[in-house]
Amino acid sequence: MLITAVEPRRKAMCALYIDGEYVMNLDARTVIENRFDVGREIDDEDLHEIIRLSNERRAKEKALWLISYRDHSKKELTDKIKRTCDEESAEKAVERMEELGLVNDENFARRYAEQLLFSKHNAPRGAVRQLVQKGIDRELAEEIIEEIDFDPCDGIRAVIDRKYKNINDEKIRRRAVAALQRLGYGWDDIKTVLREYTEED
Repeated sequence: MLITAVEPRRKAMCALYIDGEYVMNLDARTVIENRFDVGREIDDEDLHEIIRLSNERRAKEKALWLISYRDHSKKELTDKIKRTCDEESAEKAVERMEELGLVNDENFARRYAEQLLFSKHNAPRGAVRQLVQKGIDRELAEEIIEEIDFDPCDGIRAVIDRKYKNINDEKIRRRAVAALQRLGYGWDDIKTVLREYTEED
C-alpha cells in the first residue's frame, strides 16, 4: 500500500489517502512523528499501529480538554471521550489521567455531593442517586453523604422559598411536593415544612 496524499483537516487532523483513495482522518502530530509521508509504502500492521496511536493521542487530548473545564468522575469522563474515540483508547486515557492525579472519584464525589445538597438542593437520597449515576460506587456515595451535616428540612425550605412563593395555593403546593419528591425528599419531612408555611398564614 502506498501513501499517495496527506491533506490537512480541521482540529489538528489530516486526511490519509492510500493508493489514491481516502482512508480516514488521523491526528496530524501522530502522522508527522511516525513519518507517514507521501510516497511511503506501508502494510496493514503499519496502518493499524498508526490508527491506534492516533486514537490514543486524541483520547488523551480530549480528556485534558474536558477536565480543564470541570471535575469529572472516571465513568463520566470515559463516556464523553467514547463519543469521539474508541472504547479502549478512552479507557487508557482516563487511566492515564488517574495516574497523573487529574481524575479521582472520591475527590470528585466529595465536591459534587456538597453541590448537590447545598446548591441544587437534592435530598441526601437524591444526592446518592446522582452520584451513582456519575459512576461513583454506591457505598462510597452513601458514606460521603452521611459525613455532610445537612438538614433535609433546610433543603426543602430553600426549594420552596426559591421556586414556590405562593405555597398555600393548592396547585402550587402539589407541584412543589412532586418536585421535592423527585429531589429525594421523604413525605414526612415535606409535610413538616409545609405545616410551617400554613402556620405562618
